[in-house]
Amino acid sequence: MMKEYIINRVHELYWDEDINCARTTIICLSELFEISLEPQTIWSAVGLHGAGGYRAQCGLVEGALMFIGIYLHMLGKTEDEIVSDCYNFASSFDKTFGSLRCFELRPTGFSESDSPHMCEKLTCNGIEFAYQYILEITEQKNVTGLQE
Repeated sequence: MMKEYIINRVHELYWDEDINCARTTIICLSELFEISLEPQTIWSAVGLHGAGGYRAQCGLVEGALMFIGIYLHMLGKTEDEIVSDCYNFASSFDKTFGSLRCFELRPTGFSESDSPHMCEKLTCNGIEFAYQYILEITEQKNVTGLQE
C-alpha cells in the first residue's frame, strides 16, 4: 500500500536518519518509481529545507521538482515539457496546500523549542501528492505495485 509505505519511510528517514524534507521527498519518490539516484543528487538537497531554514521555498516542493526533472528526463521529455510540468506541479501544490513557502506551511519556523520533525504529516501528504501528480503526467498506472 503506497500510503503506508510513505508514512513508514518518512518516519524512518526523519527519526532514524534525521534527513530533511527535501532529501526525504526525493528519496521516497526515487524508491516509489524505482529510480536510483547518485549520492551527489542527495547531497545537493542537504540545504533545501526551506532554503537552509530560512523558510523560503518548501523543501517538499524542491525535492519533488528535483525528482520530476530527473524522472521526466529519463522518460525522454524535452526541457520545455519538463519546465511546464514543474510549473504545473508548483501551481497544483500551491492550490492544494495553500502555499509553496516554508514560512507559511511551517508557521512556527525553526527553533530549539519545536518538537522534532513537526512537518512529518505534511511531508507524507506532500510526497503522496507528488507521487500521484507524476503518475498522472506520465500516464502510468501501478508503477511499483505500491499504488492503492
